[in-house]
Amino acid sequence: MHMVIYALVEVSTRDDAVATGKAVFDRLVGADPHADAVFDYYVTFDQEDTTVARKARWGDLPVAAHVDSEGGQKLLERGWDATKNEFQRSLNRVREALDELSDEEIMRDEDLARHAFDQVGASDGPSIFLYDEHGCGIRHREQLDRIVDESDDESDDLWIVPADVHF
Repeated sequence: MHMVIYALVEVSTRDDAVATGKAVFDRLVGADPHADAVFDYYVTFDQEDTTVARKARWGDLPVAAHVDSEGGQKLLERGWDATKNEFQRSLNRVREALDELSDEEIMRDEDLARHAFDQVGASDGPSIFLYDEHGCGIRHREQLDRIVDESDDESDDLWIVPADVHF
């Protein structure tokens, strides 16, 4: 399956944003020797050599955008809404499982109940759409607000870099 994820990075230029974003995505696919893979591979939106990913799948997304720009705000909102929606979907499934299944049925993972439990507690992977510049998933609004607010105090700019990932 494919999805679009986003890296928030503090750098001065668009080229630096893309390079730093790729370093984040490398960590998430296990290309960094000190990181475990949570996605199979990624394609950034500056890569022109693909006809099945990137723009062909998701439309015309920017390669990178300042978070305070209109395009950056749209990407940030898109990533945060996807994170919230996935969390709510998984949380609803957990609640249903607790109401409808016995302990033994949950233990046997009937209806993928344990998978939903795992998704609610995930800090990276398919239920998280926004990542900081260290490859850590942004799991709650206060964490996101802190990153955005701290960037206002720094000399570098906050950029958002999208990538089409497979899991």
